[in-house]
Amino acid sequence: MTKTVDYSSIDARTPIVVGVGQAGERIDDADYRALSPIDLAVAAAEAAIADTGADPRSVIAAIDTVACTRQFENSTPMAPAPLGKSTKFPLSVSNRLGAAPRRAVLEVAGGQSPQHLLNEFVDTIHAAAAEVVLLAGAEAISTIRHLTGSDAAPDFGDDPADPDDRYEDRGFGLAGLTTMEQAAHGLVSAPAQYALLENARRAARGESREKYTAAMGALFAPFTEVAATNPLSAAPERHSAEELVTVTERNRMIADPYPRFLVARDQVNQGAAVVLMSVGAARRLGIDERKWVFLHGRADLRERNLLERADFGTAPAAVAAVRHALAVAGLDIDRINFFDFYSCFPIAVSNITEPLGLSPDDPRGLTVTGGLPFFGGAGNNYSMHAIAEAVPRVRAEPGSYALVSANGGVLSKTSVGIYSTTPAELRRDDSAALQREIDALDSPSHVAHPDGWATIETYTVVHGRGGLRTGIVIGRLEDGDGRFLAQVAPEDDALLELLETAEQPIGQRVHVTALGYGNRLTGTAETARELFAKGAPALRENYEFVKVRRDGHLLEVTINRPEARNSLHPPAHEELDSVFDAFFADRDLWVAIITGEGAQAFCAGNDLVYGAGGKQVYIPLNGFAGLTSRKNMTKPVIAAVNGFAMGGGFEIALACHLVVADETAKFALSEVKVGLVAGAGGAIRLPRSVPPKVATELILTGRRIGAQEARELGVVNRVAPPGAAMTAARALADEILTGSPTSVRLSLALMEQTQGIADTVEAVTAPNDVIDELMTSADAIEGMVAFAMKRTPQWKNR
Repeated sequence: MTKTVDYSSIDARTPIVVGVGQAGERIDDADYRALSPIDLAVAAAEAAIADTGADPRSVIAAIDTVACTRQFENSTPMAPAPLGKSTKFPLSVSNRLGAAPRRAVLEVAGGQSPQHLLNEFVDTIHAAAAEVVLLAGAEAISTIRHLTGSDAAPDFGDDPADPDDRYEDRGFGLAGLTTMEQAAHGLVSAPAQYALLENARRAARGESREKYTAAMGALFAPFTEVAATNPLSAAPERHSAEELVTVTERNRMIADPYPRFLVARDQVNQGAAVVLMSVGAARRLGIDERKWVFLHGRADLRERNLLERADFGTAPAAVAAVRHALAVAGLDIDRINFFDFYSCFPIAVSNITEPLGLSPDDPRGLTVTGGLPFFGGAGNNYSMHAIAEAVPRVRAEPGSYALVSANGGVLSKTSVGIYSTTPAELRRDDSAALQREIDALDSPSHVAHPDGWATIETYTVVHGRGGLRTGIVIGRLEDGDGRFLAQVAPEDDALLELLETAEQPIGQRVHVTALGYGNRLTGTAETARELFAKGAPALRENYEFVKVRRDGHLLEVTINRPEARNSLHPPAHEELDSVFDAFFADRDLWVAIITGEGAQAFCAGNDLVYGAGGKQVYIPLNGFAGLTSRKNMTKPVIAAVNGFAMGGGFEIALACHLVVADETAKFALSEVKVGLVAGAGGAIRLPRSVPPKVATELILTGRRIGAQEARELGVVNRVAPPGAAMTAARALADEILTGSPTSVRLSLALMEQTQGIADTVEAVTAPNDVIDELMTSADAIEGMVAFAMKRTPQWKNR
């Protein structure tokens, strides 16, 4: 006998789920319509509205908020949209649906976003800041891939007007999830990142490759059973545990230990939506109480960034989020009837289920959809489908509970919800306090440019098309235990073979070398020397992008790319770096001048055209032009600025000891004009060179200053007539060359050693070895003797 529930005492502000809907199609369906993401989201929203059982027109008219997940084509700054995209997706959905919300929200990227939005907007409804909220999202990745370049390619673009400024784009939300360092080492795909965690988990458990691989198959085999019966599944096929992990042509290796069947399937056309509203609105709209589903427990937690984690084999924040949601609901795990654990990769499930005591063959099952590799990984919107599957199940069994755990990033963000038809007032969670505890945990030191012997902490080998293999390793230096990221040197076949075949590569001793384009790992130091030896610093006879002229003790270096306004790309950087290595190593070279070929530009900064062409962009470890990050610049370098010194060009000048400019010269840190920052030293050096407020203005506006203003500010030492910067720079160099090169070098060293000491007297009296070295030098004796004899000194630079 069904127990009668009294709904009359429930607070009218209590938020409830009253409608869920899904939509989808496969390109081989007989009725395939090539629906856009907007089409799919609208279809799902219409289904969710119909699911309420109320008059659809009344529900649509009552919607005051629409919040949507991001699509793949707007989840990263450089994501392609070959068929076009909506510029304001929530408004596109609203307009197509016929809704007129007061607020439209596009959430940050991440698989946690559907559950996170629901957790957020139940609070918004409870606070009476909204009454009826539509959550929606969709992906048409399969259709976009299928139709791109074809004659039948549709236009999925939409640019809805927003005169009332009701649209809120929360940005990509990728901070801490993707970095330039990771990109430089090929660690950009989700399979590669999760594989690092999976291999660390296997090592921590002490399991063989065979045993661990079999366990991954056993975990996901029941998921395929659920997917096979779900009409919206992208891959409705049953697979045995063995089939899932056996590498075949169809089930190729993606990133060790993942073959394709264990990887989230993003080639889907799927949409899902949820209608939330207050109990008061549900009563007003006449929604049957049997449709009401309450949120009993919830949590939102974030794991630390990837390289900051103490242990790669676990993500405790995800487990803590599930446990906290259960505690908020006042339930233990045995009271949950239905589960959906985000299943982009096996570790996303096992990381949570194992600590909770749930086995892969739990009779309740671990998914209600079929999971991301089989039902489909509908981008950021997968867990909206999980909610849409969970709600009908708890309605069908009044008093039952469903738990949805959504994951974003690399086990980075977890949002959890517990659903039931059992009436309950909204309960507050204490995720913020738990987050503070997670954030306070110790973190290993991170070394961006490691060199020396190390051990492997975790690893993967990424398999590309055509047999290309890329080994990616996170390791620990033997000296200091600092953590680093590196790529296996592609020439080191033995190390790649070890990663793929050794029973346990983790803990193996390896050697890492820091290079401008990234850190490279080899099995031995000998291999590193063979592959990366630079040889003794020396000037070459010929350069492609640089001109070099030696005139006695003076070295003149000319950036020789006038067709590109002397902007720099990696090959030019490498040449300049090697030239300055040679300059600082050569005892007979005492002063250097750097300038640009032609009258148009000294250097226009980075070669943005080169980078836009998809080629790898990097600078040497010594910085822009081999100068801006170089330590121990103990010989004077003069910038002879002719024409434009923009962005990185200005940063080169700021890194030089002295600057001579002709009257036509223009200086600017123009990075803000192209969406960049002056990260090669400009944003640091300029405020130390000119009044801070002036520097701030120049950095934030990108304003150009001329030679005279630059001189007044103290950035430029001398201004020369048009076209005479090099002549003036040579004259300045000649003045320096009349002095002792030893004195010049040690004077620079003394200034460098004491510049960080704020108190003048402390700086003057601080211990240093400069005076001792000077007084025992041959040049000091020669200088005093020459003075006494009233002759010109003969400097030896020793």
